[in-house]
Amino acid sequence: MRAIPPRLAARLEDGATTLCRCWALRRRDGLVLGFTDHDRDLAFGDVTYAARSGLEAAEASAELGFAVGGGEVAGALTSAGITEADIAAGLYDGAGVETWLVDWVEPEARLLLDMATLGEIRREGAAFVAELRGLMHRLDVTVGRSFRTACDAELGDARCRVDPANPRFRTTGTVRAVPEPGRLTVALAESFAAGWFSGGRLTWDAGANAGQAADLRGHTRDGDTVDLDLWDPPPRPSAPGDVFTLVAGCDKSLSACRDKFANTLNFQGFPHMPGNDFVLRPGPETGARLDGSSLFR
Repeated sequence: MRAIPPRLAARLEDGATTLCRCWALRRRDGLVLGFTDHDRDLAFGDVTYAARSGLEAAEASAELGFAVGGGEVAGALTSAGITEADIAAGLYDGAGVETWLVDWVEPEARLLLDMATLGEIRREGAAFVAELRGLMHRLDVTVGRSFRTACDAELGDARCRVDPANPRFRTTGTVRAVPEPGRLTVALAESFAAGWFSGGRLTWDAGANAGQAADLRGHTRDGDTVDLDLWDPPPRPSAPGDVFTLVAGCDKSLSACRDKFANTLNFQGFPHMPGNDFVLRPGPETGARLDGSSLFR
C-alpha cells in the first residue's frame, strides 16, 4: 500500500482544493524539463515546473499485478518547451517521466504518483499527445538471442566483428541537391557500386541535422549522379553543402556476409534451419533428400 506523506495527508483530510499535477521529464541526454498544470511555476527537488506550458493529463490508468499501466499527457509544441524538431530528432524517445500530486500552496506536501517512460508521441498541428508506459512494460521486451535464418547481430558489434571504419565500408559525402524530403542527390568522396550503402546508416556531420543519424532505404547511381533515399526525412531540412558519413548496409543474409564482408565465420544466423516453408519443399519422389542431412551440400 502506498504511504501518503503526513503533510499531504493532513492537507487531504482538511479537504484541500489546492492540488495540481507536476511532470518531470528526464531525457536520456541528461536534460530535465518540468511542467505543471497549475497557473504559476512551482519548484522542488532542484527542478522548476513551468506553468503555461500547455501540458496536462489526458488519460491515466493503473493495473494490478504485472499488467501494464500507463496513460497519456497532452500539450502544445512551443519554442519554450517541447518542440516538433526535437521530437522528430528522437530526443524524447524513451525519456523518463515522473508524475507528482502537489499542493501548490505548500509544494513540500507532495506525492509521487507514478514513474513511466514516453512511448508513442502523436502530433497534430501545433499539439501533441504522448503515451506514458508504466514500468511493467519492460517485462514485455524480448531479451536474448533470436534463432532465425538471418543474422541477429548488428554490423560492427562484438559478435559481428566487421570494422565499420574500414574504407571499403565507409565514406563521406556532401549534399548537392534535395529533390524531395528524404531523397538526396550527393557527391561521395569515393566511388561505390549502386546499392552498396542500401540498408546502411547515414550520420550528419555538418548542417542543421549535425549529430543526427538516419537509416538508408536505397543507394542508386546513374553515371556520376548518386542518389540516397532515407526511410524518414531528416528532422530538420537538409540543404546543399551538408556533410555526412555513410556506413555500408547489411541485409543480414549469409550471402551478404560472405560476398560483401568476407565474414562468414562470424555469421550469427542459422541459414540451414528449416522454416515455415519446409512443407512446401519438394517431396521424396522428386529427388530431394529429406533424411536429416544438409540440404545445401
